[in-house]
Amino acid sequence: MQLLQVLIGGISQGCIYGLIALGFVLIYKATEAVNFAQGELMMLGAFCGLGFSTALGLPYWAVLPCSVLAMGIFGFLTEALVLRPILGQPAFALIMVTIGVGYVARGLITMIPGIGTETHVFEAPFHDEVITLGPLVIGMEQAVIIGASFLLCGGLFALFRYTRVGVAMQAISQNQLAAYYMGIPVKRLNSLVWAISAGMAAVAGVLLAPVTFVHANMGFIGLKAFPAAVIGGFESLPGAIVGGLIIGIVEALAGFYLPEGFKDVAPYVVVLAMLMIRPHGLFGTSMRKRV
Repeated sequence: MQLLQVLIGGISQGCIYGLIALGFVLIYKATEAVNFAQGELMMLGAFCGLGFSTALGLPYWAVLPCSVLAMGIFGFLTEALVLRPILGQPAFALIMVTIGVGYVARGLITMIPGIGTETHVFEAPFHDEVITLGPLVIGMEQAVIIGASFLLCGGLFALFRYTRVGVAMQAISQNQLAAYYMGIPVKRLNSLVWAISAGMAAVAGVLLAPVTFVHANMGFIGLKAFPAAVIGGFESLPGAIVGGLIIGIVEALAGFYLPEGFKDVAPYVVVLAMLMIRPHGLFGTSMRKRV
């Protein structure tokens, strides 16, 4: 039974990794760009939630959509003002810009007196509630994280599979120039993708904040979400959640059964093994562009 408790904790943490990995996959799936600022977007989302809760006094369930909206606008403007000017440049340039965006975001938060340098507590209304299944005890916070992760994954899968916007996003990922000539608003969709990705990061931040704390360095969790995206496959939205679950469970088991220090190393050992066995990830495929 103790093993089941460890697994539940790993699944809950893995869902957070999966939510952040969904942002990686979403942007890559639509634009073939890797956003290394995704962890910092999650951190900004957590601070947005904290601000809406403490400064405006909004209830938790109102904080979540407000944070998603605020971060969606931030993501939209970031793509339009920072990333769009280098559209068409080598992928390395875009990667360096996203890394720079992450550093700037963390630096700006740190510069805010009394906020960025402190660690904040952000409690959810169901903080002390638990679900008891026989001898197994599941915290309500963990249950909400798990449920929200699968709902969002399903929603994004439906977006790409059954809507014209989702199909258009996949078209621009194959060939942006051809999509533009076919009348698809490439620039607008790129901004929309970044807005959705930032909104996803805000969901992860608001869900994670009550479990841990809100601080300027919480964005480093993105370094573990990236292996989750690699394991699942950068073309697969369900793969992001599966990859996150694998990383979370491996991390939890390593922390419980192995000596101290193995917990932080285990996820990268798993991703290295995956790259050697299946470089495109569990659900990824080697695809060729049509030109």
